[in-house]
This record gives sequence, structure tokens and C-alpha cells, in this order.
Amino acid sequence: MKHLFTNLKGDLFGGITAGIVALPLALAFGVSSGLGPSAGLYGAIFIAFFAALFGGTATQISGPTAPMTAVSMVLIGGLIASNDGDVAKALPAILTVFLLAGIFQIALGLFGLGKYIKYIPYPVVSGFMTAIGIIILITQILPAVGYYAKEDAELVAQFKPKAKEIILTKILEKESSENALVLEDFEAAIEKGKVITNEEILKESKTLANKKASGVAGTLNVLPRALQNINWLELLLAIGTIVIIYGFKKITTAIPSTLVALVVMTSIALLFNLQYIPIEEIPGGFPMPNMKIFSSFRLSNITPYIFTALTLALLGAIDSLLTSVVADNMTKTKHKPNKELIGQGIGNSITAIFGGIPGAGATIRTVVNINAGGKTKLSGMIAGIVLLIILLGLGPIASKIPAAVLAGILITVGIGVMDYKGLKAIPKLPKDLKIGPIRFSSEVVIMFIVMVLSTFWNLVYAVGIGLVIASIFS
Repeated sequence: MKHLFTNLKGDLFGGITAGIVALPLALAFGVSSGLGPSAGLYGAIFIAFFAALFGGTATQISGPTAPMTAVSMVLIGGLIASNDGDVAKALPAILTVFLLAGIFQIALGLFGLGKYIKYIPYPVVSGFMTAIGIIILITQILPAVGYYAKEDAELVAQFKPKAKEIILTKILEKESSENALVLEDFEAAIEKGKVITNEEILKESKTLANKKASGVAGTLNVLPRALQNINWLELLLAIGTIVIIYGFKKITTAIPSTLVALVVMTSIALLFNLQYIPIEEIPGGFPMPNMKIFSSFRLSNITPYIFTALTLALLGAIDSLLTSVVADNMTKTKHKPNKELIGQGIGNSITAIFGGIPGAGATIRTVVNINAGGKTKLSGMIAGIVLLIILLGLGPIASKIPAAVLAGILITVGIGVMDYKGLKAIPKLPKDLKIGPIRFSSEVVIMFIVMVLSTFWNLVYAVGIGLVIASIFS
């Protein structure tokens, strides 16, 4: 702490720049997660501040990242689906899992396990990162073309019989939970079933349509319908965003192209009064803790997701410590891995309590901070404060950002996060496996198994299976 103000000017510039760079990504990751832009912004505020304050890497800028958001997205989607599509109902359980992930990270640091993270096999990490990129790319196709399943009247209508069946089942379950079922209960359920409103059926049908279109498999499932119903304005906004992000980098890297794209495309949409689809409204005022995490806590609600929380903790640890190594190389310093994990865990725990999505050390934001003059923990704390000021002062304006612009930003994130180094190395890797006359590389096999399982099945289990296979081949 005594060195906190030794580089005030540099840390101020570094923190402000990193905070501005983090803004569009925080909003985009929040939307992508399923909890909305405010959850991404809260994550960027609290993780940046507290991970910097308690962490072990002086120049680290932390916040929501692509890998953490991808795992969170699967968890959030599953819990919302199991809570009748009601985000508010699912939120306490979601945030409890995030809180548990933060506690696991603190434990990893306290038990001195930070130094062992680097021993996770590279093929597992490579396959996982490439899968993250593929998942983000595919899941952003629908918002980029302006297709939202719940707004597709024809698709929603297909689910009305199923919706009515689900509503009737819920009525019957409610009757049975109140007392032992007797004939009168069935009769009561039938009477209630007769007065189910069209609004109730429509709401349930929209939930089912959304569920059908969620994730990679869901996106591919409804893609033909989406391509038949392209909203050309939304597509142009997304393409314009992508063009600016890649094009502006060729002019200068002094100003983050992501921010330029966000400001330019939003300004065009507003100035020309375009009839675009905006992001969810960002609530004004200081973020408040969600006390339902504690008041409505049920161990049975989160038991199935403990492994997910552990995966988030380990993934955040890997993500952060890799960024710490990059920071060390740039600043010629040495980070403290266990202290860094404790800092990240505290940041993620506090973020969960305030309703934000989890995150980790972010390489691009950390590099931007260092290049702008950041040298101490103060820079990361300032980045969090800058985002808080933006939230408090510009929340209503940020709520006018087109959803397609954030989809465009995420598409470039998906392209950038894939492990091209690992993919390019495939032809050169030693072929140490033989099945009949054909020889394979065990590393390539692991990489592709993790990539395919992560993309089309389950991110959490894919990593576990990859680690088991890697240990067998080692």
C-alpha cells in the first residue's frame, strides 16, 4: 500500500484508459451472459477494483472475459430454464454459484495452489479457448441478424400446446405439494386449467421458444428461420461495427477501436432515428447487494452446480495468471500467484453479491493499462471507479446502444479468443498414437475432443474429460 501513490499520473491515465476500453466489452459480455448489460458493468466495476486492491499483480486489470462469460452463459441459461424462464426467480441461485466460485478461488490462493495452475495441459486449454471462440461466434449470429425467437410469432405458436401442458402440470404439482392428491384436487386442477389465460400461454410459449434457440445447438436449430427473417438494419449495424473495429486499428491503436465502433454506430442509429433494437435498460444509481442470495439460500438449489463453480474458479485462475505472466514480461516484475487468486476470489465474491457476472484478469485491458502508464494497483482500482462513474452518469444513454452493435463487438471477440497458435501447430505435432495403419497425435486428439465437447455438449464436463484423457496419455 505504501507504493500506491508513487505513480499517480501514470496510474490515472492507465486506469481511465483501461476503464474506457472495458466499457463496451462489459456491456457485451453482460448481454451475452443472459443477465443483461448491467450485470456485465457491475462485474467490470467490482472485479476491477477489488482484484486490484487485494491481488498480486500490480498492473492487472480484471473484469468479465470471454471464457468466464461462456461458462456463465451455460449456467445462467440452465437455471433460468429450470425456473420457468423467470430471470428474477433464478437470480439468487445463479449469484450463489458465482459467489461459491469466488470462495473457491480464495481457497486456491490460501492453500498455495496458484503455482500449480500452469501444469494444466496445453491441449486442454487450447481446445477450450477455440471452443469459446466458436460458441461466441455462433451464438451472436441471431442478434446480429436481428432474430429473437420469442418475437417469432410462427415459432411461438408451435409451442402453445406444450405451454398449456406445462401450465397444467404446474397447477397439479402445486395442488400435490399442498396436500396428498385426492379426486377433489384433480377436479380443482381441471377447474383452474379452464381459466388459463392466453397471456399465460403466450408467456410460457415465448419461454419455450427462447429455450429452443439458446446455445450453439439452439442457434443452429433456428438458423434457417433466422436467415429467412433477417432484419437488414440490425445486420448492417453489426457489420458496420465489425468493419470499424478492424478498420480503425489500421489507422491508430491509441484509441480503442471497440469504443470507436460503439460510439460511432450508436450515434448513427440515434441521429438518423433508426428503428433498431436497443439493449436492456441499465438501471441508474449505485448497485445494491442482492440479499436474496442469503435469505433464499437452499443447498439443494446449487448442489448440481458445485462442479460448475469449481470450473469457473479454475478457469478464472488460469485466465488471470496467464495475464499476470504477460504483465510480468512487459513490466519486468514478478507477480504473486497465490495472492492474485485471493484478490480475484474476493473480486468475484463481491461482484456476485452485487449481481454482476464473474471475471478474471483481462490481457488486452492490462496491456492497455501498462502502455498508458499504469504501474501500481491504483490503476486497476481507478478503472473500476471510472466504470462506476460512467454507470452513475451515463446509464440512460448507454441503454440506447443497439443490441446488434454489441453482437458485432462479440463476434470480433470470438474471432480473437480462438487459439490460432494451437491450430497452426497441428501438422507439426508428433504422431504418437497408432490405430492400424493410421498415426495420430495425442495432443491433437485431446484438443479436438475438448473443442467439440465444449462447443456442442458441456464446457464443464469437456474440460474434465480432457484432463482425464491427458493424464492417461502422459
